[in-house]
Amino acid sequence: MTRLDDCLEPLNEGIWEVEVSKELVTEPLDPAWKISSINVPSPGTIASYRKGRYHAHETRSGWRVHLDRYDPKKNPLLHLIDDAPLVLMISDTFMTLIMDTRHQDHNIANTLKTQRFIWQQQVVYGVLLVIVGLFILNNPVQIFKQIFDLLLPLAILGVAVMIFIRTFRAGKKSEYMARDLLSGIVILGAGILAFLLPMDYWITGSLGVLAVWMFGSAGILLSRVAKGRSGVPEGFYSRMAVGILSLALTGLILICPKGILFILIEVLGAITILLGITLCTNGLRLRTWIRQVPVT
Repeated sequence: MTRLDDCLEPLNEGIWEVEVSKELVTEPLDPAWKISSINVPSPGTIASYRKGRYHAHETRSGWRVHLDRYDPKKNPLLHLIDDAPLVLMISDTFMTLIMDTRHQDHNIANTLKTQRFIWQQQVVYGVLLVIVGLFILNNPVQIFKQIFDLLLPLAILGVAVMIFIRTFRAGKKSEYMARDLLSGIVILGAGILAFLLPMDYWITGSLGVLAVWMFGSAGILLSRVAKGRSGVPEGFYSRMAVGILSLALTGLILICPKGILFILIEVLGAITILLGITLCTNGLRLRTWIRQVPVT
């Protein structure tokens, strides 16, 4: 009887990531492993789980598990700065989308009976995303205004509404209900305030958060790089590059704030286009499988 945890000892000996085949693991993940909904994108990942500092990416054939330096529940800010720097998130998103367009799923035939028309939906959604991405690239200033004038405030209000709904549906004890209601009211107030804040406040606040995030990432990563390869088991040169780029972008925020906003909006547009291309590619690949595999 082998658990996934039984295969993770190398992570405590300086190895950054281990790959474990599903054929080797005979026991299901124990309850301490929790599904993680927010992760740095990784090629081939179909689900992610966390258990303290352990972070497992499930693939079709097994798990890729690494040990984060900080537990996101206990040290969310340090985890974000060190384990998930902004530059790494952007670069891995591009890499994952590019890899997904080249990936051929040989298990597609298993879903053909129930999803014979899914390829059409993927192609349509993909084309729409490409159009949206092109619009973002051509109208970065307008998109920025829409994000902060409308989308972000609506998202904050949506979180408040979900908290209210969850609080009343869950049937919690009165003291817990009061705490959740207070949280919902505070978030609701923040959402209303977000509608009223001038654009200059949004720009200053957004750039301030990004500057602190990237400068912190640069400081921690480069300090670990200075210790040699043992300080960055996840990749010496890759983390050095991430640290240098984070430092350069921090300087760009201070020197040319409008320039960094333009770059980030352009990156958003490029990611949207790549996501659209990925959906189109997968849809057309599924169409090819439908024509090749007989369905009864």
